[in-house]
Amino acid sequence: MPSPDSPLHGRCLCGAVRFEVTAPFQTAGYCHCEHCQHRSGTTSTLGARVAPEHFAVTEGAEHVRSYQPEGGLPKAFCERCGGHLYSGDPERGPVVGVRVGALEGDPGIRPEWHQFVASMPAWEELPDDGLPRYPRARPPE
Repeated sequence: MPSPDSPLHGRCLCGAVRFEVTAPFQTAGYCHCEHCQHRSGTTSTLGARVAPEHFAVTEGAEHVRSYQPEGGLPKAFCERCGGHLYSGDPERGPVVGVRVGALEGDPGIRPEWHQFVASMPAWEELPDDGLPRYPRARPPE
């Protein structure tokens, strides 16, 4: 599990941006919203949430760019390679949604839910993985 003494590291595709997580993730799950679909070019994204005080960009902050979709959290990415990094605002919280695919190592958590399943493309089948499914946003914890 990530901790201040043993952080979990992550990076973008080209390595220009690096970050670390210093506490266990609160929750993790798949988002099938249209923002995630268009941003990623896939039918969902997998994110793990952590409190902002346990997330830090350690290298390449000057290469981080952000896009804020209407009605959504800011989406951070590397300006060089376009690699997705996180959502939310680490400076103003309340949560940072780290893109699990950007992590280097086991996040210590497994997906726990699917949200925005009502936005899934008609041709995409949701796997029968036993995880709770929410038509819109997952209810707050």
